[in-house]
Amino acid sequence: MPEYVPLKLPDTPRLAQNIIHFARALRRAGLPIGPGRVMDAIRAVEAAGFTERMDFFWTLHACFVNRPEHRVIFAQVFRLYWRDPQYLEHMMSFMLPAIRGVQEDQVAQAGEKRAAQALLDDLLPEVPENEQSDEGTEIEISSTLTMSTEEKLRSLDFEQMSTAEIAQAKRMLAKMRLPVKPIPSRRGKAAVKGAQMDFRKTLRNAMRQGGEMQSIARQTPRPRWPNLVVLCDISGSMSQYSRMVLHFLHAVANEKGAGWAKVHAFTFGTRLTNITRHLATRDVDAALKAAGAQAQDWEGGTRIGQCLHSFNHNWSRRVMGQGAVVLLITDGLDRDDSNALGKEMERLHLSSRRLIWLNPLLRWDGFAPKASGIRAMLPHVDSFRAGHSIETLEQLAEAISRPDDPGEKERLMAAL
Repeated sequence: MPEYVPLKLPDTPRLAQNIIHFARALRRAGLPIGPGRVMDAIRAVEAAGFTERMDFFWTLHACFVNRPEHRVIFAQVFRLYWRDPQYLEHMMSFMLPAIRGVQEDQVAQAGEKRAAQALLDDLLPEVPENEQSDEGTEIEISSTLTMSTEEKLRSLDFEQMSTAEIAQAKRMLAKMRLPVKPIPSRRGKAAVKGAQMDFRKTLRNAMRQGGEMQSIARQTPRPRWPNLVVLCDISGSMSQYSRMVLHFLHAVANEKGAGWAKVHAFTFGTRLTNITRHLATRDVDAALKAAGAQAQDWEGGTRIGQCLHSFNHNWSRRVMGQGAVVLLITDGLDRDDSNALGKEMERLHLSSRRLIWLNPLLRWDGFAPKASGIRAMLPHVDSFRAGHSIETLEQLAEAISRPDDPGEKERLMAAL
């Protein structure tokens, strides 16, 4: 058993405290940092030392960053916390992008916004009262014509949301509904007034009366509810969108009286994974945690054609049934054979009552079907719509209730 080595703080206690506060800000910004990593960071700074700023940066980077998408957030929090003497002013400017009016790179902007939100939450409440200045210019912003927070979140891209905005968006998604209209079936049910005459029941009643027909029985078609089948891309380019869509699907799967016979959910990246039973869990965090543990290809590559072949061969007859509505959530960026992808999409289209494709790339005004995967998939869908915000998911209900709604398909088909 290894001998326990007590933690020896650096010679400057203030530096150790700042490292602890810095780690807390990173945790608020979304990095999974626990007490163990904080202790390792303090020991690493003590052991390595630093004479230049970049040495200190890479020492903490090695302790706190273990995923590629966390590099931008770490760099922004480090710059605001350790390097910029006016970080509070910069953070306030990040919180008011409309006033600043500067168009930046979207990935860096999302990292800065999340970093600023974390530092504001962590540092501003701890400013001592004796250091606060009553002097200065008081800024008043009129909110008469501004949108509410929920209205802004409805149109905000999932990938550009801060940590607090993502949490609020998840609460909004949990309240959303996806109603569907019933499908008329050949089977009927008794009715007082109906367009069809129930000949069999009328004759049976007449036989009980000695052959005398005293009344005419009528019936109406019995409603039949379709299945909802969801195929969600969880590759690296779709990671943030797929997480939010799965939150929405959990609410749909656990909604009572929504009309769906059953909701089947599948994730795919380099392989297909059935997560239907996990969505049945009432707690959304536990459900998505179990689904993520089963889907080993999360944030990996994309092989859409092979995954669709696996679904058509192994699952189509089990879950599709008659009248199933299929939601395909992917950006369509596939490097496999486009001809094979087109054949699998055609088979999926023929097996479903309605195939709706949600693509977050439609958020760009200049989007065009130039990728080979998108060109192979587009002709075989009934509706092609965006899926990058809460507003686009709300519009999905209209697309399901209106079978003649093609979305953006006709416009993009003309560009092929």
